[in-house]
Amino acid sequence: MPQQDPFDLPAGDPFGLHNLPYGVFSTVDEPGRRRIGVRYGDRVLDLSTAANALGSAHTDVLAKPTLGPLLAAGRPVWEAVRASVVTWLGYPAIEPFLHPVSGVRMHLPFEVADYVDFYASEHHASNVGRIFRPEAPSPLTPNWKHLPIGYHGRAGSVVVSGTPVTRPSGQRRSPGAAAPEFGPSRKLDIEAEVGFVVGTPSTLGAPVPLSAFRDHVFGVCLVNDWSARDIQSWETVPLGPFLGKSFATSISAWITPLEALEAARTAPPERDHPLLPYLDDSEAEPGGLDIRLTVALNGHPVSEPPFAGMYWTAAQQLAHMTVNGAPLRTGDLFASGTVSGPRLEQRGCLLEMTWDGRDPVELPSGSRTFLEDGDEVTITAWAPGPGGVRTGLGEVTGRILPAPPAD
Repeated sequence: MPQQDPFDLPAGDPFGLHNLPYGVFSTVDEPGRRRIGVRYGDRVLDLSTAANALGSAHTDVLAKPTLGPLLAAGRPVWEAVRASVVTWLGYPAIEPFLHPVSGVRMHLPFEVADYVDFYASEHHASNVGRIFRPEAPSPLTPNWKHLPIGYHGRAGSVVVSGTPVTRPSGQRRSPGAAAPEFGPSRKLDIEAEVGFVVGTPSTLGAPVPLSAFRDHVFGVCLVNDWSARDIQSWETVPLGPFLGKSFATSISAWITPLEALEAARTAPPERDHPLLPYLDDSEAEPGGLDIRLTVALNGHPVSEPPFAGMYWTAAQQLAHMTVNGAPLRTGDLFASGTVSGPRLEQRGCLLEMTWDGRDPVELPSGSRTFLEDGDEVTITAWAPGPGGVRTGLGEVTGRILPAPPAD
């Protein structure tokens, strides 16, 4: 039998055998060679090289420069590979295939096929409604509790954590102005979210039911859906987000497999409206996830949004996204929308934190209403693991660069 831990991993390490997230990395010695890795403590297991050396039955999908082939292989292969990794990490002989996390460069872990962003937090949606529609009888739109609202984003601008984000320019109209003007966004914002990565595709015309969620979704990542609120507010009527969102979406470098989050499963909030059958999860396994996020601006924590309070679950989002027959593709990414809780310190974007600029956030370096050039935002998260151990979800970080000079 293999040893439990020949590498003296500290007890309770959030990246222990209970976690084992996947990513794609390169080393200083071979910067042009990308390979699949699994994080174990503060090291990365070179899964590509190890699988080949150890004669894995799945070398064909692991010896690739991206997670795509592994994602497409389906759940039986995902489970088999995970079991192999647990076994390999029990033997000291795996040591040559381990690299320090601090010494590798992480890359976008998979090619994003399609990107869909939802709007699943009742607290976030209610706050946004109160900010932009203060005279409305309800802060929520009439459809909000009947279906998961979402929009299709731009897959080509999804970037890995650490990639700088250039301030976007576009049309915006100041309050009371007769006409719009063009220029860099003055209300650049963040959105702290959780993303879900699709592995197994589905057939055009065949909806994916709630019960098939595990068959299609490989794992979870962290998302920062950067938002230019002034561009967004001018363009949104009547079709919804476009250029105010499409310039950049950052994701974490590590994809946490669903199996690592079993202990974090929780029931979603009680629904106060009846759901149509394809969204009714009252008889399904708990679809919520107890994920605790922290948002830091220039190294200073400003919010701790709780994902457990999201009204719509990922399984419901997937079911709604495909109910019209739209197919899933390997590498599809769908995100939760801004995660916000009922308290001020749980709001997941600056629009809410500052109430559209009315109440600045105070930092050691000065106050903020929206992001300034040079600001760095880092979102981290963890979830309860087995036996009280935390499961780490890594981080997603981005620094704001100035808008390009006008021609």
